[in-house]
Amino acid sequence: MKNKKLFIELARTAVAAGDAIMEIYSGEFNVELKDDNSPLTAADKASHNIIADALSDVLYMNESLPLLSEEGDMPAYELRQNWNRFWLIDPLDGTKEFISRNGEFTVNIALIETGHPKLGIVYLPVKRLLYFGGAGYGTFRTAADDVVLENVLKLPVETGRDRTILTAAGSRSHRSSDFDGWVEAEAARRGCSSIKIITAGSSLKFCLAAEGLVDVYPRFGPTMEWDTAAAHAVVEGAGKQCCCADGSRMLYNKPDMRNGHFIVK
Repeated sequence: MKNKKLFIELARTAVAAGDAIMEIYSGEFNVELKDDNSPLTAADKASHNIIADALSDVLYMNESLPLLSEEGDMPAYELRQNWNRFWLIDPLDGTKEFISRNGEFTVNIALIETGHPKLGIVYLPVKRLLYFGGAGYGTFRTAADDVVLENVLKLPVETGRDRTILTAAGSRSHRSSDFDGWVEAEAARRGCSSIKIITAGSSLKFCLAAEGLVDVYPRFGPTMEWDTAAAHAVVEGAGKQCCCADGSRMLYNKPDMRNGHFIVK
């Protein structure tokens, strides 16, 4: 496994952040509203602090990299545009899922290089599952207790699914008529006789694609770069594509960090 030492460091960091999240998840917690009316909890903050502290000591190509986090300060684009490499993190993706206690939230750490996610870690704290990889690395799944990444499962796994059924991942919070129309058209294009939708929260939907449990994940709702970066790397490592709905490449570290519509397939 290339860059195994780095993946081990990132995996340990994600698990430590997940442990802090679960400690708060198991008790009572308050919910604040950020300026954009999205929810914020103590778990978001605790996870951010752990990851930011850990990554400050991680060297890549013998250099310490800047960090951009959903819960940190947002540097001006005039500064960011000079970043060739940086960490892009979402300390707790799926805060709504965290609040509703359905377990479908993740910790996300990505390394961005020249506008593209080179590698990523997605951690599912409730199930204690790690997904990690990137293009040129492959993608793997392992348990949180496998801190040295020795007992990993390479993804995707052949599931023997019925290929006459198009299986699509859909957002639990942002389903739209655009989604339904695209899935129906894709099923027709592939000659599928029926459609199955699996709904999930956070970047977990990408992980379903990486595992081979769904064929496609079209997204026509709002997302930010930190929502997708780590999981984007994970699906690419599993041999899938994550591209804009028009087929163009998704770019990161844009002046406006909102993503357009995208398709994982």
